[in-house]
Amino acid sequence: MYAITKPRSLLVAVAAAAAGGMINSTAFPSLGWWPMAFIGTALVLWSLIGLSIRSALLVGLVAGFAFYGSHIFWLTVYLGPVPWIALAGLQAIFFAVGCVLMALAWKWMPLLWPARAGRLIGLPVVLAGLWTLRESITAVWPYGGFSWGRLAFSQSDSPFSHLIAWLGASGLSFVIALIAAVALQAVRETRLHWQPRAILATALALFAVAFPAWPDFSQGTIRVAAVQGNSGSGLFAPQSAGDNLQDHLDATVPLFGEQVDVVVWPENASDLDPLRNGYAAGVLDYVSAEMDAPLVVGTRTRDSQERNFNSVLLWNSGQGASDQYDKLHPVPFAEYLPDRAFWYPLAPDLLDMVPQDDSFGERDNVFDIAGVIAGVAICYDIVDDSLIRMMVDDGAELILAPTNNADFGRSDESVQQLAIARLRAIESGRSVVNASTVGVSAIIAPDGRIIDSSPTFEKNSMVDDVPLSTTITPAMAFGRPIEWILNGFGLAALLVGALLTLATKPSRRTVPRRGLR
Repeated sequence: MYAITKPRSLLVAVAAAAAGGMINSTAFPSLGWWPMAFIGTALVLWSLIGLSIRSALLVGLVAGFAFYGSHIFWLTVYLGPVPWIALAGLQAIFFAVGCVLMALAWKWMPLLWPARAGRLIGLPVVLAGLWTLRESITAVWPYGGFSWGRLAFSQSDSPFSHLIAWLGASGLSFVIALIAAVALQAVRETRLHWQPRAILATALALFAVAFPAWPDFSQGTIRVAAVQGNSGSGLFAPQSAGDNLQDHLDATVPLFGEQVDVVVWPENASDLDPLRNGYAAGVLDYVSAEMDAPLVVGTRTRDSQERNFNSVLLWNSGQGASDQYDKLHPVPFAEYLPDRAFWYPLAPDLLDMVPQDDSFGERDNVFDIAGVIAGVAICYDIVDDSLIRMMVDDGAELILAPTNNADFGRSDESVQQLAIARLRAIESGRSVVNASTVGVSAIIAPDGRIIDSSPTFEKNSMVDDVPLSTTITPAMAFGRPIEWILNGFGLAALLVGALLTLATKPSRRTVPRRGLR
């Protein structure tokens, strides 16, 4: 029936899984070889054919760690190997559980769809749905999840990127996994001549590419000055309090006299809390007055209950902070330590770097800037589906994304984040102003095109007319239901296949022994 039914040994399966995971990582920036996502995914899927649950767990662990270990290697820049191993290892465990489900799908789906169409279309749909199910769960759990590394986020430069406006991030991941699975099955089938097999996989890919992009409904512009202070603003920077503030002031002074509607500074650009520090408040007043525009600035704040927040303020000269966004989903093990009593004794030296926990914000994530509604996404917020939908639901016409990439040096982290920001622009139909302390800073159009950017590790600024939009893309309107349908279909089909397998399994008949009554 098949030219290559399955890996000939567990060793071959493990090798294929490791290769698939590492190949998938090359699809993401900085290499950005987006076609590799199809090849790597197909290799991982192939490595699972015919495996037992125990073998699938092993193969999945290898594939997961090969992928995440290479994809998030930037964690080691200042933190060393322990957090990298911990996070990559945790994600590898989830990856392995997903691989077990897909290995079971290889076994059970032929009973549900025994015909050729089932093998070429039905089974790949289930495999893609299960792949997306694992991504969807790990994007939100545990502790808010880790969304980095979804297949969709490898496609910012690909001709498939526009699909994210229609289907959302999970939907785009599903399409990538589906094309990989269909291509794999087309290669494995020998009952079809090569031409029909090639046409099947190619037609699906061409249909996805040719599907029309969501139209540009931009309405007006806002003139934005985005500043990159090239400040050593990370946890490990040898700087004194106030240095970040001075760096961003110095980078802004050359813009005095520019006609702009808003000035955007990055996350933690003011390392003195202007709500409690008179000098910092005076600097922000000075900048806002000289620019004759409100200033959006990242800082760390503390409320009357002595709770700490990673905050962005909307500052107007003479008025102070007219609005404030406190990060709604702080990053676990970086901005707060969940279940501190349990985790701290396991690695006290490392977790001493999180001496105080940031609290979860309670304010909305939009600012009204002279009648223009701007969504605010602090750093990792940009990968959170729910926060992007929240700001769009509240009327955001553009997205301001202040971030601080200083702790990751010249690694791939900042360009991976920029790729995600570009996809979020397409998904939401909104421009994104990605303002970083050290780069990559960029202003992104609603179609994902980069309007302007700043070189990394240089003091720089960008002044541009940024398109505004109030469009509601299908992804913003229906993205969550689409995700539920895709995930639910894959899981439901797997359960039906399990029931059919049990129903058709031969029963063991007891044969009485002779001479016994």
